[in-house]
Amino acid sequence: MTRHTRLRPLGWCLAVALAALAPGIAAAQVATNPPPAVPGAKPVTIEHIKVHAPSIEGNLEGESADRDVLVVLPPGYAASPRRHYPVVYALHGYSIGAEQWSKEIHLAEASAGAFAKGAKEMILVLPDSKTIHNGSMYSSSVTTGDFETFVSRDLIRYIDSHYRTIPDRLSRGLAGHSMGGYGTARIGMRHPDMFGAIYMMSPCCLSARTSAQIDPQAAAALEAVKSPAESANLPFGLRAQLASAAAWSPDPKAPPLYLDLPTKNGAVQPEVLAKWAANAPLSFVDQYIGNLKQYRAIAIDVGDQDGLKVDAGKLHDVLDGYGVANSFTIYPGTHTSNVATRVQEFVLPFFSQNLKFP
Repeated sequence: MTRHTRLRPLGWCLAVALAALAPGIAAAQVATNPPPAVPGAKPVTIEHIKVHAPSIEGNLEGESADRDVLVVLPPGYAASPRRHYPVVYALHGYSIGAEQWSKEIHLAEASAGAFAKGAKEMILVLPDSKTIHNGSMYSSSVTTGDFETFVSRDLIRYIDSHYRTIPDRLSRGLAGHSMGGYGTARIGMRHPDMFGAIYMMSPCCLSARTSAQIDPQAAAALEAVKSPAESANLPFGLRAQLASAAAWSPDPKAPPLYLDLPTKNGAVQPEVLAKWAANAPLSFVDQYIGNLKQYRAIAIDVGDQDGLKVDAGKLHDVLDGYGVANSFTIYPGTHTSNVATRVQEFVLPFFSQNLKFP
């Protein structure tokens, strides 16, 4: 296990933690390093489906309850009609959807390569959680809809009823990168009855934001947004703050955005920051130690050039302090550069070793 190095924290929320990385992230969404080639790897089948989510119906933003989902079927799925498979649910990051993330992680190549190198065959499911402000935070909100329940209930029920799965928590894994890593932490802590192992990749948004981290100029720009459409014109970091507010400080009495910001008329709103803090895993992890101890395995990894390694290391330390078995790795790379290699060489082998197979 690679130990982390103590560095000065970069701040908390997605806007703060990733804003400084945004130029690199934007480039990495277009091109990331492919995983090592595996000669003779048999191809997987990727299906594009729609899954209806009752938990997202009626949200105030008007997000569709019919979600795009990618399903990866392993090479032997069609040829073995009586065989049932474990499932790994994989969550994408902020500002992209499942389709774009599949390209970032070289999904077809990485999954086929992992199976060819000895990982047991499993089904992979990538739900799309992109919203009007570019990300749901995999949280529960009247403004965005309940994406936490979509992933932990609605989606699982659909996949179990339409594919040859093993409908047992010990045969389900949950993984995610960046915002998806946050979603894995959040959902994993709250729903151990649904998953048997979890893998957090470069998880964002782990620690609570403080009023000292608020930039008055940025706050003014956010307060000036008067319609959902204007969100598209905001820089990466500010748009991420709107996504955070929609997820963590919804307000059904504040149309048309239906959210409360950390400032109002330039003044800090401590009650909003308190709501955001309540959604930070490092703030609530102590409540879920018993849940985390139910997992067969927990893994965290992050690139050595990724500022998110600070909070990832803190989460690892908390788990260690409570005696929750977990692995923590800092590997060479930026926030996104080598994530495809991690999927092929580490993430899928991790679930191969720690999920229950037939």
